[in-house]
Amino acid sequence: MGAAADKLMSKVADDDRFAYQAAELRPLQVQALNERFQENKDRIKLLRHRADEAGVDEITALEDMVPLLFPHTAYKSYPESFLMQQKWDRLTKWLGTVSPYVIEGVDLDGIADIDEWIARLAAKGYFISCSSGTTGKSAMLIASQKDMDWSKLDTVGVFSWGSGVKPEANRYMVGCAPVATVPKNQTIGEAQTAAFANPAWGRWNYPVPPITVGSLTKMVVMRKKMADGTATPQEIADFEATSAERQKVLDDAIVLTAENIIENRDKLLMVSGLWSGLYAVAKAVRDRGYSAKDFNPDNCIYVGGGLKRAQLPADYKQFVHETFNINPTRDFQNYSMQELNSGMPKCREGNRYHVPPWIVPLILNKEGDALVPHDPAGGEIEGRAAFFDLSLDGRWGGVISGDRISLDYSPCACGNAGPSVRDNIARYADLEGDDKIGCAGTIDAYVRGVA
Repeated sequence: MGAAADKLMSKVADDDRFAYQAAELRPLQVQALNERFQENKDRIKLLRHRADEAGVDEITALEDMVPLLFPHTAYKSYPESFLMQQKWDRLTKWLGTVSPYVIEGVDLDGIADIDEWIARLAAKGYFISCSSGTTGKSAMLIASQKDMDWSKLDTVGVFSWGSGVKPEANRYMVGCAPVATVPKNQTIGEAQTAAFANPAWGRWNYPVPPITVGSLTKMVVMRKKMADGTATPQEIADFEATSAERQKVLDDAIVLTAENIIENRDKLLMVSGLWSGLYAVAKAVRDRGYSAKDFNPDNCIYVGGGLKRAQLPADYKQFVHETFNINPTRDFQNYSMQELNSGMPKCREGNRYHVPPWIVPLILNKEGDALVPHDPAGGEIEGRAAFFDLSLDGRWGGVISGDRISLDYSPCACGNAGPSVRDNIARYADLEGDDKIGCAGTIDAYVRGVA
């Protein structure tokens, strides 16, 4: 990795890593972007294609990076038949278009499903994190061992900074939501447990069967077949029975988790989950007659993601806080996305997500093909969020997201002068019912041609 990128990443443990002004860092960031481009332009096939198409051979300004960013849909650009027909050799070849490493030495014989494919890749040092979307196609994000090691370092750092909780291994950790079983989630969980959990107490994992990529994919594909009328009566009956069983498991998990929290209410707690799960468990605790007065005032909370379209009362945050005795300064929230390897923690004073020096934010127009004019010395701009995460090793660090954000280059109320994101993040798909990124079609066409 290049000297400029290494210098920016070396700030990961610095207390003042969010204090640097964007204008101060810009020359070093541009140099680091060029380092990453020169390192990977002949290693990542899709990047080489984009660079040739745009006529870019060097990064001298942020504008040069725009045509080289991958839309988030690029990681779903493989033909759906590869997954549905279990063409693991073709799917592996597709991974080679988005990875700088030659994927070799993986035994592809006799693979039963996508979960086994992911496990065999991981055994050879290729870590795939996926999430199944509404179409049934998973975004497949390849990562290296260096990326896994960075995730461990970053997740502890962002939580400690955003919550004020020091990694002193003195808490009882309670998960209030199911977690997808993918390498990155497992790595992050291990790092947080090692840093914050009292080893004598362990941690409470939400009592549901492991949620694998294979199980999610099967569910979404079945829903798709039911919607288009191709599902057989027996398939529908089996699906409905399985859904009913899963719902009972989820309902029981809420009760069991609430009872476990009540039993351990004397301990210093770190509760985590999505707001929907946290609210459900909090309500179950309240229904049994317990509330803030019964819990430690230094408890903390780790919230992953937003509402995810869950319908909750207007006071859901206050309700959860008052149930577990969470001081607002101990409420950790983080802005990131699967395509990145680093987080942007929310500060406690300004209620804004802070961008670290090794993540370069690029605010684009809605179409995603041009930078929105801005002054890195100050002021706020709004547009489509794009980022380059310089910490990424196993895939290209530049991504165009589906988010509309407001990025401020002026100092935050917390005292940090670095760029920060306002807490008004929205999805273009939710705002307009659809989301079109200008370069997505050409990337999809290229990948299908290669595959």
